[in-house]
Amino acid sequence: MRLLGASDIRRIAAEVGLRPTKQRGQNFVTDANTVRRIVREAGIDRDDSVVEIGPGLGSLTLGLLEVADHVTAVEVDDVLAGRLAQTAREFAPERSDRLEIVHADALRIDTLPGPAPTALVANLPYNVSVPVLLHFLETFSSLREVLVMVQAEVAHRLAAGPGSRTYGVPSVKARWYGDVQLAGTVGRTIFWPVPNVDSALVRVTRRTPPEADRRRTFALVDAAFAQRRKTLRAALSAHFGGGEQAEQALRAVGIDPRTRGEQLTVEDFARLAAFTA
Repeated sequence: MRLLGASDIRRIAAEVGLRPTKQRGQNFVTDANTVRRIVREAGIDRDDSVVEIGPGLGSLTLGLLEVADHVTAVEVDDVLAGRLAQTAREFAPERSDRLEIVHADALRIDTLPGPAPTALVANLPYNVSVPVLLHFLETFSSLREVLVMVQAEVAHRLAAGPGSRTYGVPSVKARWYGDVQLAGTVGRTIFWPVPNVDSALVRVTRRTPPEADRRRTFALVDAAFAQRRKTLRAALSAHFGGGEQAEQALRAVGIDPRTRGEQLTVEDFARLAAFTA
């Protein structure tokens, strides 16, 4: 199968009168080798049903169709959603019937047509990358593997561990769903238009979440990092109704009240949430 190159991207964009917008984070991959690298890193095969968010002009979509059993592409842009099927028929005629296009806002989706997705592989729009990632992990428990390309700064925040200065709310919440790690960097020159930042790949491998209420745990995470320079006793005082109550709860689950949120794992937050349930 021939994947899209830079000339194909520009031709299709011209045919549909597309002018990429920063508002929707539209930067399209023009390098076939990068597409195949992403598909390879995702580890998908003929048994996988893949969901792709923001397929754009179809660069990654074609690479996924080459390997996966089924691809569901979620696209919010009217023009792009309307054109994608034609691109699949042109470049992958023998596999185009395995593509399902959902014209919708990814943040509002709670069901998908076709087989339950086993993998999420996407070049996520920079402006909504973390909310979309967390939404899909929460909504589709069938997802076993995730590989997304995001802004490099966001990738490092997602993959950061406790104690790191980049460790924060996205780091903790992503780890509720699975093990998170960087899977490589991507230079800006393989995009059209060229963004002013580099990108990176992040892998999330699903595991069983902690035994605690997710919403209660995430509320504690939000409170702890809202004032990340404060001790947990101070940062969680409003949540527990006072500093003394916060200290008692923290000590009860073996957490030093003088520590800060950036030093806790998702399991620590879950333990505290379960204790106070």
